[in-house]
Amino acid sequence: MNLRTRLRRRFPGTVDYWEGRYASGGNSGAGSYGRQAEWKADIVNRWVADLQVTSVIDLGCGDGNQLGLAEYPRYLGLDPSASAVRRCIERFADDPTKSFMAYDPEVTHDPAGWLRGDMALSMEVIFHLVEQELFEDYMARLFASAEQFVVICSNDTHGTNKASHERHRSFTEWVSTNQPEWKLDQRVDPPADVDLQSSMFLYRRT
Repeated sequence: MNLRTRLRRRFPGTVDYWEGRYASGGNSGAGSYGRQAEWKADIVNRWVADLQVTSVIDLGCGDGNQLGLAEYPRYLGLDPSASAVRRCIERFADDPTKSFMAYDPEVTHDPAGWLRGDMALSMEVIFHLVEQELFEDYMARLFASAEQFVVICSNDTHGTNKASHERHRSFTEWVSTNQPEWKLDQRVDPPADVDLQSSMFLYRRT
């Protein structure tokens, strides 16, 4: 049995993995820090301003470091990791424009649209959704959470998964098949000085 197989057998599942990572002092990963985070923030902040977005909902807010660079009029961050949400609450306790909530995908049902914003964000979350059922549920919630725009930062390729907590998919195929009323408006690839495999995708409701 090779090392990758042994690691996969020990993988506790996506939700438990991230809760354990945050609870033990881990962070959201390299993409939420340094030049990578700055580039992502520049793109999203520009879209929020240009499109006159008044509210943003973030499905997978993580430890809040990426959010520290954001310029949003009103923000709701959701994450299944209670430890991550506690960090965000503590960090942004004095900011009245930012709200946070821990949620369990299995017991969250929002047909009335309380958990909704002008723009829904998914910032390097999709390729961390290992289980297919979790991926399907997340993608449906992401687009249901947006009134006008969806922003996704991710790669868009089927490929070798480099870690037990990753599974790479071509998510644009899923959107075309399952969300035909949403059209890709812009795609921005990272410049050479940004060490990031993900691109920025802006979807608009037609």
